[in-house]
Amino acid sequence: MTDDAQRKIDDYLAKLRRSLRGLKEEDVHEVIAELRSHIVDKAREQNLDAVLADLGAPEELAAQYAAESLFTRAEVSRTPWSILKSLFRWASLSVAGFFVLMGSLLGYFSGVVLILCGYLKLVHPQTAGVWTARDANGDLQISVRLGFGSPPPGAHEILGWWIVPLGILVGFSLVMLTTRFALWCARRYRSSRALPRA
Repeated sequence: MTDDAQRKIDDYLAKLRRSLRGLKEEDVHEVIAELRSHIVDKAREQNLDAVLADLGAPEELAAQYAAESLFTRAEVSRTPWSILKSLFRWASLSVAGFFVLMGSLLGYFSGVVLILCGYLKLVHPQTAGVWTARDANGDLQISVRLGFGSPPPGAHEILGWWIVPLGILVGFSLVMLTTRFALWCARRYRSSRALPRA
């Protein structure tokens, strides 16, 4: 390999390294080593400039590696926080990621509200629960109240004490289903956008 080709590879990898600041140093070292090997192997078959162009801008490639790292950690920990963190990164890379993030936020929010409603019914039995009331136009409105403030005038509670087991059970189920959905989407994204390997 010529000195000019080696310099181009080194420049590309230096830009990539700077863009991988958020990753652990050993992960950065592994990415750089694998990518160097990948570039050298591909450059034997085609023009080096074409190989680097196929990889894309170092900053964009670094964003994909960072998302991959977050997805890997989320897959291991399976905590909503780590999953949402990886989904925020994915949402910055694609429209599909944005929609998965919005769906996951809605799922986690709804699950947490139901869990809280179930627990807070024990603390605020007169006001926490699922309520129905008619608005000014006579349309039926359903609201989940966590026990803060009083229900609207003329409101009726639907579930009563059943909100405790149902809210907790449905809420935890919704959180678990949202986690599975988010991880399934992340796995499909990762398999469709395989990063270069040596």
